Amino acid sequence: MNIVERAGLAALHRLDPEQAHSLSLSALRAGLVPLPGRQTSARLACSLAGIALTNPVGLAAGYDKNAVAVEPLMRAGFGFLEVGAATPRPQQGNAKPRLFRLTEDRAAINRFGFNNDGASTICARLAMRPSGPVPIGINLGANKDSADRAADFAAVLAACGPHVDFATVNVSSPNTERLRDLQGRAALTALLATVMEVHDRLARPIPIFLKIAPDLTDDDLAEIVEVVLASRIAGIVATNTTLSREGLRSSHRAEAGGLSGQPLFERSTRVLARLSQLTAGNLPLVGVGGVGTAEQAYAKIRAGASAVQLYTAMVYEGISVAATVARGLDGLLARDGFASVAEAVGTGRGDWL
Repeated sequence: MNIVERAGLAALHRLDPEQAHSLSLSALRAGLVPLPGRQTSARLACSLAGIALTNPVGLAAGYDKNAVAVEPLMRAGFGFLEVGAATPRPQQGNAKPRLFRLTEDRAAINRFGFNNDGASTICARLAMRPSGPVPIGINLGANKDSADRAADFAAVLAACGPHVDFATVNVSSPNTERLRDLQGRAALTALLATVMEVHDRLARPIPIFLKIAPDLTDDDLAEIVEVVLASRIAGIVATNTTLSREGLRSSHRAEAGGLSGQPLFERSTRVLARLSQLTAGNLPLVGVGGVGTAEQAYAKIRAGASAVQLYTAMVYEGISVAATVARGLDGLLARDGFASVAEAVGTGRGDWL
C-alpha cells in the first residue's frame, strides 16, 4: 500500500461505512486512486469454467453493485470482476445504518437487502464497458416483494446476459427474507431450470454459477451438488456471508446481517473443500470468504478452488490488495513447484476435511 492509498484509507475510516463505500467508488471514477494495473504471469494465467483469466483473484459481488466503476476496477489488478446483485426493478434495500466495520475482527456486517439501481440501468452501463482481458460477471438477485423469485433471476439474466461473461445465481444472501429457502432441493431445481431456459436462449452462452451460504450442513451440500450436477450449472461460488458470530470481539458483533471478512475464512474454506470432495474436483469452484492474503488465496485454491474472490479485505488493506495477493500467489506457486494455478487446485483438500 503506497502513501496515497494509506492516507485515503485512513480518511475513509473516519466516515460512516456506507458513505465511505460510496466515496471510494466516486474516487475510482474520478481517477483519484492509484491503480496497479494488470497482474499476470505464466503461472497465474488460468481458466474458470472456460473463461480465460489473467490471474485467479476476482472482485466479489457487492462492492460495485451498480457497475459504475467497472473501467477503473479492470485496472486494479483483479483477474475478473462481479457486479451486482441486480434485481429486475430498482430497490432501496433495508433501512440505514446497514453496514458496520468490525475493525478488531478485520470483518464487516451488512444487511443491505439488494439495494441497487435495477437491471435496466445496470445493464446499460455494462453494455458500454470497455473491452479487455478482465471478464465481467453479473450477480442475479430477486426483488424483496417479488411473488416469483425464479422469474426475477431469469429476467435479470435475459437483460444482462448479452453484456457479461458469466452470471451468478445468488440464493444465499441472508438479507432478503426467505431467499435462502431457495437452496432446498425442490426450490433450487425449479429455479435453476428457469434460469437455464433463459441461458439457452442467449445468443452467446455464458457460464452460470450458483452462490451458496456457508451455514449449510454436509447433507445440505450433498443435496445441492446433486441438483447442480443435474442442471448444467457451470460451477459453485462458496461462499456468501455467514450468520454465525462465533469468536467476534467488536462492539458491532450483535448487529443483524451477513458477516464477511477474516472470521469467515475457515468456515467457508471447509465448505469449499467439502464441495471439491463431493464433486471429485470435476466442477469449477470459486472460493470466497476471508481472502486477504496470498496465503489465504493459496489455501482456497489448494482446498479446491479454481479461482478466488475478495471484497472485505479492501476495507482494511485498500484496493491494491488484489495485486498484492496475485503477486504473492505467483511466488507461492513457484515455491512449491507448481507451473500453473490449475496444478495446485485441490492438492490440499484433505487438510480441511
